[in-house]
Amino acid sequence: MRVALDAQLTVGTATGIGEYVRGLGPALRARGIDLLPLQASGVDPWRFDRRVLWDQILLPLEALRAHPDLLHCTSGTAPLVPLGMPVVVTVHDLAWHRVQQHTRWYAQRYFRDAMTARYRHARALIADSRFSRDELVECAGVDPARVSVAYLGVDPAFAAIVRRPDRSSVTILAVGTVERRKSLATAIEAIAAVPDARLVSVGPSTPYERECRTLAAELGIADRVRFRGYVSREELLRLYATATLAVAPSLYEGFGYAAAQALCAGIPLLASDAASHPEIAVGGAPLLPAGDVAAWSAALETTLAAIEAAEARAASVRPSAAARFTWDACARATIAAYGDALVNK
Repeated sequence: MRVALDAQLTVGTATGIGEYVRGLGPALRARGIDLLPLQASGVDPWRFDRRVLWDQILLPLEALRAHPDLLHCTSGTAPLVPLGMPVVVTVHDLAWHRVQQHTRWYAQRYFRDAMTARYRHARALIADSRFSRDELVECAGVDPARVSVAYLGVDPAFAAIVRRPDRSSVTILAVGTVERRKSLATAIEAIAAVPDARLVSVGPSTPYERECRTLAAELGIADRVRFRGYVSREELLRLYATATLAVAPSLYEGFGYAAAQALCAGIPLLASDAASHPEIAVGGAPLLPAGDVAAWSAALETTLAAIEAAEARAASVRPSAAARFTWDACARATIAAYGDALVNK
């Protein structure tokens, strides 16, 4: 099977979707797929106009030149014009329907309205979780029979981490793009009540970071909150190895990549009870009310007071998490969706 794969979000700073494409590609090839990654290195996928240029002009042209059996659009967007070939779209979440109302109107028209209409006509859809599948059905009105669920994989390097937390300090790790729906403010407010704890945020910045910095300053803990921005894979692994615990306070996650990574890394984790987290954690971490600062502060204090027990729990659930979140499993589910796309008319 010859598949053209939209790899544009691996250009530049790769967030969760870039990780998805980088992990899925080799796994598809290992399963016998003739894969044709498509990308334009000089086109910034994080600029709205460049993203539309890629989605609607450059990607269709590249796909037509490649003559694949199908096109797999990996980032929730797809060409609006028919290409004469089956199109499979991975929809990571429906955040544009739920938590992105603060964004510019033209971005909402494109990512929410235009793409919702496109989903209804895609030959097949792939969701990162059952939660995202249900969101597709509710928000986009698609037939659930056309949506496959394929959990993302986590790099095996996370499962191979040797934990060596620094016992001389308390470091709380928050991984993910610093955007409003990740609710980093909840973690910042929570650590204000936990003496000596420091929060390390790792992930690309958005204007929301300024709000978080202001909040930390107002609480008098600016020196205890560090924004690292995007870091290398080696540094991220080091942080998971040495931090005391990880937090995932998001209000909305289609998959909950940070939670899955933490579970595979064997680090104690506190996660919100929102969106896909209950499905991803499945008992592997305490789930706390999203946005409830008092509950998060109490949970931090309780976990830190019994950190050895928390470490033991994290170690016990680590093997099952590593077995659930593999790129091979993701590739198998994806190939099944390709088959559906080639059969469905």
